[in-house]
Amino acid sequence: MRMKKLTHNKFSLPQVVIFVLIALIIGGVGGYKVGKKLTSLAYYALTEKVVADNTDKMIRYETQTAVSMLSAINKKAATGELTPAYANKLAADLLRDLRYGDDQQGYFWADTTNGVNVVLYGRTDVEGKNRYNDQIDGINYIQEIIAQGQKPSGGYTDYFYPKLQGSTPEAKRAYSLLSQPYQWVVGTGYYLNDIKLK
Repeated sequence: MRMKKLTHNKFSLPQVVIFVLIALIIGGVGGYKVGKKLTSLAYYALTEKVVADNTDKMIRYETQTAVSMLSAINKKAATGELTPAYANKLAADLLRDLRYGDDQQGYFWADTTNGVNVVLYGRTDVEGKNRYNDQIDGINYIQEIIAQGQKPSGGYTDYFYPKLQGSTPEAKRAYSLLSQPYQWVVGTGYYLNDIKLK
């Protein structure tokens, strides 16, 4: 499947280092204003990369925690402390209401490995529907999220999706991971515009 390329404004560390060196050389040779401007741009690029990398790590850790919570619920069902039916309902209800971040805007979704939606930030109109073949801007984003989530350590997916109160698809990056007991692929993500530096 061909994925549409997203622009992340991310730079590799070697690119940033070269950028900084060029800025310092130009600044040192007499082009102080140009050098200062390039140094500022290099600093901006490096800072934006650090923020993006940290955000990637954050959504991975949050998803791992959510999957761990599901495993704990499943263990209670396995020992007979909870009935399987109640454990499944509890797992979905807790995941649906689980939030993270300073503004509590981070949320999770889950789809079965066959693409049936289990949880989508309280979108009960979507829950229970198969969205395996759903596309936005030509990207089978659910297929990719499920495929990445079934990798041994999970994985990232770049795609477009509208914000909760919006209708226009925006560039988004997600991390997904399989919950083995439930065979749910759990994910969360962030919009690229939300991490741009002001």
